[in-house]
Formats: sequence, structure tokens, C-alpha cells
Amino acid sequence: MQDQAKPNHGATPVRIITLYLACGLLTLLIFLFDLVSPFGVIVAILYIVVVLLSLWVPQKSFTLWVAVLTSILTTIEFFYSPPKGEMWKVIFNRGLAIFAIWATAFLVLQRKITAEKREKAVREREKALEVVKILRGYLPICAACKKIRNDAGYWTQIEAYIREHSEANFTHSICPECAKKLYPEFLPKEDPDSEP
Repeated sequence: MQDQAKPNHGATPVRIITLYLACGLLTLLIFLFDLVSPFGVIVAILYIVVVLLSLWVPQKSFTLWVAVLTSILTTIEFFYSPPKGEMWKVIFNRGLAIFAIWATAFLVLQRKITAEKREKAVREREKALEVVKILRGYLPICAACKKIRNDAGYWTQIEAYIREHSEANFTHSICPECAKKLYPEFLPKEDPDSEP
């Protein structure tokens, strides 16, 4: 079931060549079988199997080429099959086979496009999850020096921890209360007559 969801995932060159050969061999067998079948028998409908098999080849254009080739072979077989049966039934059957081939090809291509979009969305989501780092839960922080204990048990500066676990960067400044405590000589003198 997982292969159906990701038909192109893990396609090795050997597997792709095997698929090409299988499509070619199956097309040839159906063509030969249709040539020897009575005129009214709709053997060309079996080309749908080849179109479905083309789903597993990574290139979308291959499915189109299979549909074109099998449609041409279906038309050629009309002229070279043994002449038996009513002509309107033969023409109707050949038309029905070509319609079924192209309807199947369209559905296969839609499935490939949908699977590619889904894979692209999953890759973009995984990439976004790798890029985004979010801090969650409780952080063990020292009550005195404000260092953070990381997952390995080592204590690091809060700035280093947050920089490592998020996209935040730091600039340093001093709040007014700390400026009064640490650098009172650089602050303007307060007028004792003014109100606080």
C-alpha cells in the first residue's frame, strides 16, 4: 500500500529499466494477440494494463508516449486483423478501446501529479520543522547566576541556550534600576527639590 502512495519513491535504475521492458513486452504481446484475434473482439482494451504499468515509471511523459503508441497500434490493428464481424461493432470497439486508454492515461497522470504535490508538501514541511526550533516546557535555571541547565546536564549562559534553541539573537543594554546601582556616576544628578 505504501508503494501506491509513493510510486516514484525509491525507483532504482534497474527497476526503471525493468518497467520499460515490461511495458514494451506486454505491448508487443497484446499487439500480436490482437492481430490474430477475430475482427470484432476488443483485445486492444488490454492496453490499459500497459498504461497502468507506466504509473510506476517516474517520468510523466512516458505515460503519454504509452497512450499515443497504444492508440496507434489499436488503429493499425483495425486494418490488419482478420475481417470478421459487423463493421460498426468493430469501429465502436476500437473507439471504445482508445477512449479507455486515454481515460486511464489521464487518471494515471492526475495520480502522479497529486503524489508529486503531496511529496513536495511533505518535504517542505519536514524542512520547515528542521529550521524552526521552539522552546517548550520547563527550563531549569539557576536562582543566583541565571544559567540554564541543558539536556546533557551542563550549565550554560541563558543567552547561549536561547540562541542555540531558537532563532533569537541578543543585544545588551542596562535597565534604569541596574544603571542606578552599577553606574550612578554616569547618570544625571537628581534635583532634590523635584518630585519623584
